[in-house]
Amino acid sequence: MNLQILSLILASFAAIGIVISSCEKLLPKAPEANETLDGPIDGLTSEQLIQFAAGDEAFGNVFHSGNGLGPVFVATSCASCHATDGKGHPFTSLTRFGQDDTIGNEYLLLGGPQLQNRAIPGHTPENIPSGATSSLFIPPANAGLGLLAALTDAQILAYADPNDSNGDGISGRVNYVFAPSWFVPQSYQIPFNGKYIGRFGRKAAAIDLKIQTINAYNQDMGITSEFLMNDPINYQSSNISPDNTPDPEIPTSTINNVEFYLRTIKQSTPRDEDHPDVIAGKQIFMDVKCDKCHSPSWTTGTSDIAALSNITFYPYTDLLLHNMGPGLDDGYTEGTALTAEWRTTPLWGLGLSKSSQGGQYFLMHDGRSQTIEDAILQHGGEGQDSKNRFSGLSYSDKQKLIKFLESL
Repeated sequence: MNLQILSLILASFAAIGIVISSCEKLLPKAPEANETLDGPIDGLTSEQLIQFAAGDEAFGNVFHSGNGLGPVFVATSCASCHATDGKGHPFTSLTRFGQDDTIGNEYLLLGGPQLQNRAIPGHTPENIPSGATSSLFIPPANAGLGLLAALTDAQILAYADPNDSNGDGISGRVNYVFAPSWFVPQSYQIPFNGKYIGRFGRKAAAIDLKIQTINAYNQDMGITSEFLMNDPINYQSSNISPDNTPDPEIPTSTINNVEFYLRTIKQSTPRDEDHPDVIAGKQIFMDVKCDKCHSPSWTTGTSDIAALSNITFYPYTDLLLHNMGPGLDDGYTEGTALTAEWRTTPLWGLGLSKSSQGGQYFLMHDGRSQTIEDAILQHGGEGQDSKNRFSGLSYSDKQKLIKFLESL
């Protein structure tokens, strides 16, 4: 190679370096780890990271009429309801209907418990049957679900006080629900009269993340698996569900990968913990007794996923049902929960909710509150005392409490 050609090559590499350097200056800065909700937990093996990636890919897979969508459905992918693994938006809300007491859902043969308000061409979306009560559910965030799943039933029961034996006005209790026939209980799950403790969902009606995953595929997207082989049906127009895609429409490996993905999404990491207002706001949170239901910390035991074992984490929930008063009683329920009872929503990741909700908050189970302050003021029943204490705070202390909540 002569010197002229060599000098040209070197000059080309130098030019490329200049372009790359210039582009790096133009590109937006990557977000810090505590500014996002998606990504794997620390400590996964290389093999587990591969399965996490497979679950992540499946979570974003878009369905259509050619690969099993519907015929009636709500969403076309898991990610469409959980953008960046955060909270959903009113446009991606789910409508649940048909159960107004703890006896059971009388509308299962009329399309319950979930409304499929969209349909593929040639089919008709569902309507809520006459006489059925209903509730709007905003999809919750996915962050840290595996840590909540790794807790034992005994740990959750230790927080329960269904008869308010300590007289503090808080009577949290578990929601016992029937398990599907294919459910395999774990050693830490304690049955009661043939039912198991639910811990996921607005009413704590899902026992574990596998059930949550299978039901979401079937009820949200109309996708069948070996666990639920029948597509959802619009019983108001037909009692059959014609579908051109052979069942099951996804393999069990996809279910397993998505379940693993949900179990291993990282938890939310707090921000600005050392800010004086955040420190003061945390103390105010305790002073107004919000921690009575939004229990700050838990510690897992031994898990089949080593990265989930013996981890202390801070979700700010007791995973229990609480009566939230008539203002939040919409006449619909699931399992043994009463219509005014709701599972304590985890608060971690609250400050990042806007990023997945179109730039503003949509809080509470149905997204009715567009500010944190309004969400607090919606609390009644067992939350009434804390709401009253919050209302009595000075403007400055209210802002410190809100700043703390936004740091989670």
